[in-house]
Formats: sequence, C-alpha cells, structure tokens
Amino acid sequence: MSQQGENTDPPSDGHEAFRDSVAIITGEGKRNWIYAKQPSGRFTRARTAVSWALLVILFGVPFITTGGHPFMLLNIVDRKFILFGAAFGPHDFYLLGLTMIASIVFVFLFTAVFGRIFCGWICPQTVLLEMVFRKIDYWIEGSASEQRRLNASAWTSPKIAKKFSKYIVYFALSFIIANTLLAWVIGVDDLLAIIREPVQAHAAGFSTILIFTGVFYWIFIWFREQACILVCPYGRLQGVLLDQNSIVIAYDYLRGEPRGKLKRAEVRTNGDCIDCHLCVDVCPTGIDIRNGTQLECVNCSACIDACDTVMEKIEKPRGLVRYDSANGIRNKTGLAITLRVVGYSVVLAALIAVLMFLLLTRTDVDVTILRTPGMFFQEQADGRVSNLYDLKIRNKTFGAMPVTLKLEDAAGEIKLLGNDLVIPPNDLAETKLFVILSRADITTMNTPLHLAVYAHGTRIASMSTSFMGPVKK
Repeated sequence: MSQQGENTDPPSDGHEAFRDSVAIITGEGKRNWIYAKQPSGRFTRARTAVSWALLVILFGVPFITTGGHPFMLLNIVDRKFILFGAAFGPHDFYLLGLTMIASIVFVFLFTAVFGRIFCGWICPQTVLLEMVFRKIDYWIEGSASEQRRLNASAWTSPKIAKKFSKYIVYFALSFIIANTLLAWVIGVDDLLAIIREPVQAHAAGFSTILIFTGVFYWIFIWFREQACILVCPYGRLQGVLLDQNSIVIAYDYLRGEPRGKLKRAEVRTNGDCIDCHLCVDVCPTGIDIRNGTQLECVNCSACIDACDTVMEKIEKPRGLVRYDSANGIRNKTGLAITLRVVGYSVVLAALIAVLMFLLLTRTDVDVTILRTPGMFFQEQADGRVSNLYDLKIRNKTFGAMPVTLKLEDAAGEIKLLGNDLVIPPNDLAETKLFVILSRADITTMNTPLHLAVYAHGTRIASMSTSFMGPVKK
C-alpha cells in the first residue's frame, strides 16, 4: 500500500522488501513494539501548540454554558444537539445531511491537496497518543532506548514501580477522557449527577463511563499506533485521493541519493543523506520515509525535524525530508491547482453557501397551518362562517413559549380548541383552531388568509392559508 495510484516513490534499486510487511509486525508475525525517539524542532513545537489548543477545546468546551445551557452538546442518543449555543434536533436533519456531505467533500479536497496532514496534527488519537500518553512514557520510563531496555529486563522492584505508576496514570487519564466525552454527549450537569448520586440511580451512565475508560486504556496502553494503521479507514483513502501533486511528507531522493555515512575530511560524492536512521527512530509508526509515501505515514513531521537537525549539524540545507509533492521534488514545482482540486472546491463552496443560507434563514419557530382535510366551512348561528384548521408549531428555543395568533388582513376571530397554547422548549405542539369570518369579508370560495404568531408580545412568524366560504350570490 505504499504506492498511491500513480508511482510517487523515489527510484528503487530493487530492494522492495518493505512493501511486503508493516513496521508493527515482525518477520515471525509477532507484535513489533514501536519505541519512538522524542522529536524536537520547529514542527514539533508547532504541533505541540496546536495540540494544546485542541486539548483545551476537548476538556474545556463542555464546561462552557450560555443562558444556563451547554455551549456545545452532541447528544446522539436523544438526537439533541447544541452547536455554539443554538439548539438543533431531528427536525434539522437536512442541515445534518448537508453538513456531512460538505465534510466528506472537504476531506476529499483537503487530502487531495495536503495528504494525511489531519492525522498527524488534528486527529484526537494522534494528539492524545503523541502529546499526552507518549510523554508520560518519557517521563516515567525514560527515553526510547531506556524503555526498550526496561521492557526487555526482568521484573525487578524498580521496573514494577515504574510500570505500576504508568498504569495508574494511564487509567486515571483514560477515566478523565471517558468522563469528558460523556460530558460532550449528556452535558456537565447530568455527568455531575452520575458522579454525585448513588450508582444504582445511574447504572447505565456509570457503566458507560467504565466501558469507555477500559476502551481508552486498552487503546493507549496496548493498541496505540495500530489504531491508525489497522483500523482507521482514512489512511486507506490515500490510495484514491493522493496524486503526483498532493503535498505529503516526502524524501528528496534527487538530493539525498546515493546515501552514505559521513566521514571526516572526505571529499563527499554521495548525496546529502548520511543514513543516520534518525528519521526512522522518531517515526511513531516505525516506517522509513525514504522508501516513499506509505499507508502508515500520518504526516506528523517528526522525521522532518530529525532530518533538519542533522542537516544543520553537517552544514547542509534543511528540507531533505519536507512537505512537498512528488512533482515538486521531481520537477521543482510548487503547489499545483489541478482540475480535480478545482472541482472539489466548486462543489464544497456550493455546499457551504447553501448550508450558510439555511442556517442564516433558520428561525426559532416553525409554523404549519392546514385546513383540516375533509372539512368544509361551517355557518354559525350569528351568520358568520368558520373553518377548522390543524396547527403545528415547533419551538426550537430553550424556554417555554406562550403563543397567540392574530389575523393580519381580516376582521375575524380565532378560537383555539383547548387551553392556551404554551409550547415546551425544543418541542412540537399540535392543536386545532377555528377561524371565524363575517360573511361580508368572504369574497371568493377560497379567500386568502394571513395569520401572525406572537410570543411574549413579539411577532415571531407569519403564515398563509386560504379560507373556504360560500360564494356571494
């Protein structure tokens, strides 16, 4: 899976064995644990800043409220969503559908242009593994070589203490992550109720927390980079989304080959690559980027920082490994705007325009009024004429909404069947009503009628229908 559609890899000297296996599996078919060296450099600092911002969003946003309600809520189970303080529900399914389609097109466009950079910089799995859990490994167990020696050593008291400490920290963080994600779904108030009240009162919620804690603990203590290599479908999309102009992490084989160790006082005839192997040592998935674009590469930039550090030390230009395209390396060209990129961009722009129009024109209330099927007009004892209507009003706000109806262009009367109309928050109210008009106001068999909806004394919506009545003789 190293080749993506067209050949984007450097010329090969016939050694293609790396294509027959993945770095996380040994020749005997066993798990090959990855002990990645701790990277440092400009891209690592940038990724750290981005990761901290994303972690603040992940752990901070659920605690933000507006008007007594969560700023963000993704309650998939009950189909209740709050996005930036605005409530959405099943009635907004068309917005969800458009958003999903736009997201898919964006993934196609972004990957076609920038490759798998999302995985290395934004994906929660990578952010948590590389910027949180792997740093705990360095803190408790030491460097990559020290971790390797520790795992290969016998179970002594220091090893037991280190492993036990790491497992405790891992479990505590997994528990915090599980609670945080549950807060995104049910809200902080409901989460605190699960924590404070007896377990038997919230058995389902407590069980959910424990299950997700176990899942996260297993992922970060054992599964780790296998989630990106074996499970995530996004890596496999590269095969159809990348082309010769896609920006990926690439090795400049024109400049780096042939490789050769650096020797003191030599007149160097080899390329700039001194075969130090540091680009492999820092890779969180254990690949050699010099072999070309590979499925396992998450575009994390650790190999770029490692190579740039070596290039500076041997007084060579940085960028032997860099973000570039196959054509960029081969032909020294910049970012190319292809027909496919233009097509994706046009479709995405159209979807976003439609979505923004629907969001901007979205109201807090949806009102539907229809004359009751099968019912004709009724002549009242006082000579007036009435029609029966079915009324549906959906309240999309967080508060109860008392509603009154008024005729806008006719001197008539509206009678609701039942009590006053008060719509619960985020709910739908259905009722029937009579509209009664004087016979003198009925000009045709179907007289146009306009009704206004008022809440708290403010006109919030209007609707049009027709009034059926007897034709004047």
